[in-house]
Amino acid sequence: MSNSVDRQDWAAVAAELDRAGCAPVGRLLDAAQCGEVSALYDDPSRFRSTIDMERYRFGRGQYRYFARPLPALVDELRHALYPRLLPIAREWAERLGRDPLWPDTLDEWLDRCHRAGQSRPTPILLRYGTGDWNALHRDLYGDLVFPLQVVIGLDVPGVDFSGGEFLMLEQRPRAQSRGLVRVLEQGHGLVFTTRERPVRSARGWSRAPMRHGVSEVASGRRHTLGLLFHDAA
Repeated sequence: MSNSVDRQDWAAVAAELDRAGCAPVGRLLDAAQCGEVSALYDDPSRFRSTIDMERYRFGRGQYRYFARPLPALVDELRHALYPRLLPIAREWAERLGRDPLWPDTLDEWLDRCHRAGQSRPTPILLRYGTGDWNALHRDLYGDLVFPLQVVIGLDVPGVDFSGGEFLMLEQRPRAQSRGLVRVLEQGHGLVFTTRERPVRSARGWSRAPMRHGVSEVASGRRHTLGLLFHDAA
């Protein structure tokens, strides 16, 4: 699993994150692994919670939070990605004049989350059918937040489903908002900001708040794996 993460061009990822607040990572899972992960959705024992988005006015569709122990593929990906994202997170914090409080390893960081009362696992598996969508939002879950997260497409766009594009909205300082649209190829990842990105301003660096969501699925069924690096209260 670390090989698929290590062979990505992380300098290019960092540059695109700086530019847009989200960046494609490339292939992280092969087709068989994607099928293995998406099939877990039908085994409720693997999850701690199921969310009906329409009930909470989050959109329409459903997602499930994994329970511990996390599936091996999910846990390995989370541990392999964290050290690659950590330098970017620390750089962004320094630009915004904040304490880069994240330790060198994911286990240390999650232990800090747990001691602060954020002990529920946050990796999620999402399933969308025809007509489903996800409202623009942020995944914060508590006071301790890692500023980047990753989503991985598990189905083939244009074959298994149509529509269902990944959306981001950036609130620009003293300007109208900017929208971004990205298509998630099967097995490919997208890194994006959890809350905001730093942008240059006349006074140095400013915060550009960002939210993410999913456009309406026009046909078929769409699964994605979401990896967050902080746990929930």
